[in-house]
Amino acid sequence: MSDPTPRSDDGRIHARYWLETPLTPGRAAEIIAGEQSSGTFLALANETAALKARSGARVESLQVLAVVDAPSLPGRYPPGSRFTRCTLELSWPLENLGPSLPNLLATIAGNLFELQCVSGLRLQALRLPPAFAAACPGPAFGIAGTRRLAGVARGPLIGTIIKPSVGLSPEQTALEVRQLIAGGIDFIKDDELQADGPHCPFDARVRAVMREVREGAQRHGRQAMVAFNLTGELDEMRRRHDLVLAEGGSCVMASLNSIGLVGLRALRQHSALPIHAHRNGWGSLSRHPALGWDYAPWQMLWRLAGADHLHVNGLDNKFSESNAEVAAAAQAVLAPLWPEAPMAAMPVFSSGQTGRVAAATLAVTGSSDLIFAAGGGIFGHPGGVAAGVTALRQAWQAAEAGVALEVQAAQQPELRAALGFW
Repeated sequence: MSDPTPRSDDGRIHARYWLETPLTPGRAAEIIAGEQSSGTFLALANETAALKARSGARVESLQVLAVVDAPSLPGRYPPGSRFTRCTLELSWPLENLGPSLPNLLATIAGNLFELQCVSGLRLQALRLPPAFAAACPGPAFGIAGTRRLAGVARGPLIGTIIKPSVGLSPEQTALEVRQLIAGGIDFIKDDELQADGPHCPFDARVRAVMREVREGAQRHGRQAMVAFNLTGELDEMRRRHDLVLAEGGSCVMASLNSIGLVGLRALRQHSALPIHAHRNGWGSLSRHPALGWDYAPWQMLWRLAGADHLHVNGLDNKFSESNAEVAAAAQAVLAPLWPEAPMAAMPVFSSGQTGRVAAATLAVTGSSDLIFAAGGGIFGHPGGVAAGVTALRQAWQAAEAGVALEVQAAQQPELRAALGFW
């Protein structure tokens, strides 16, 4: 299942796992397949051979990788156990659940990770039948729509996050936005911690910020895109979206792990704006190498549900992910889901980003269809915010031209000054 195109031509749902087990791999695979389809912990009379053939999960492949003496995860294992690591591919008939994202999640990542026969399990890849393309909306705007609304025809969208994360009033937030717009920023987003607190209510923040956005558009002939964090209950998100739309805004943001697949689907069905999807909490699903998810299958579900932008962390980031993991995540977001339904989404690079990683970011994506968000990399410029935005844009221009930063900086004082603090 190395093919990044998640098409399943046999009409079945396919998932590949890294598995570690104290049992023989074949027995563990049978238990997992049964648990996630027609079986349970003991044989039942109604689970006939015909029912198993129709509805049971199927073990498509099982490849042993290694045998180790100690388990990756704590659990109740027989004394003296040894643990076999392998790759396991399972498949399910679509008829078990239909093209339903919440029930797909329960099938491929439900009561698997806590099974007694599992000392390690990680979902690595997913292939889906085209019925999901017909049933799920996918991004309404994606890359092309985002570029159109932001007025950026080529190159990355240079972006930033309002900092401090929380504590600023609506008017203080608007003043930061004014500086950023004056500096030529393309994209601004709320921090995921900033929602509707009493010190900075959502409605007041939107009105104050959009006043600056509209005035900036009149001065500069282009409207900066601002992703307002509307994360909340379903009715709250709909109402907040409608306020952003009425104020002339061009983007909303939601925290995926907070609102869930159903919440994102509902927002996508209501929204007339791009949805900036934040993945905060991702580390709890992924940080242990023997537990959870790889990013590629996880992001598929959110694209199907309607995410237009998806965070992928950033190269040389402040978190724990390696550059290889970040590169794989970005490539997954840019890969088409199906040839006839690519459902393109825009990867968002953030977390300690500066112009020093522009060329490397371009190299791993092979594309500038991305949002490149820097906080300190802009606000920390000794020449001020406008110089920080300019320096970041100059670094990307150098990357796209294949010119070394130091060579580019010889002719551009903003970039030259930035190299000293990046």
